[in-house]
Amino acid sequence: MAPKNLGELFDTFELEAFRLETLDDYSKSGSTDAYGAFLAGEAQPSDYNEAWVSELRSHTSKGKRIYRVHVLSRPLTPYLRFELGWGYRKNMTGGEEFFILDTTDRHNPLEGVPDFWLMDNLTPGVMNYSGDGAFLGADILPEERAGEFRAYRDTAMAHAVDFSEWWAKHGA
Repeated sequence: MAPKNLGELFDTFELEAFRLETLDDYSKSGSTDAYGAFLAGEAQPSDYNEAWVSELRSHTSKGKRIYRVHVLSRPLTPYLRFELGWGYRKNMTGGEEFFILDTTDRHNPLEGVPDFWLMDNLTPGVMNYSGDGAFLGADILPEERAGEFRAYRDTAMAHAVDFSEWWAKHGA
């Protein structure tokens, strides 16, 4: 039976989970207290995002791959400085891989493509957000649509660079 929601996708994927992020601000989608602390100049708590890092480890310790590409342009928004500086760097400790497709000086090859997860190359889940970055839910699409989302993933990976390399040059 096909997964009904994003949680089921994470519970059942076997090999890999790919995420494409396209927004500059997800501040209404969670971690609002941590984002406020970041904006206030507070130090990152050592237990920040630990539940997600534990979930990542539970997958990556079994050889599963979790990776994402964020399409962005500079200068970074305050939220992106938070997400990349606190979130990505912390999540890497759980084995998640990150890549950046920086469109500052070039055309965006994924213009108009929505945020999504693609599980095991077979099941796309399109992420829906409000104009202010609030998560509204995900639409789990049928496997017949997977080819379209594999092509988006392949385009993203072909144009992206490793996050650590990018962060060393452009990080806040």
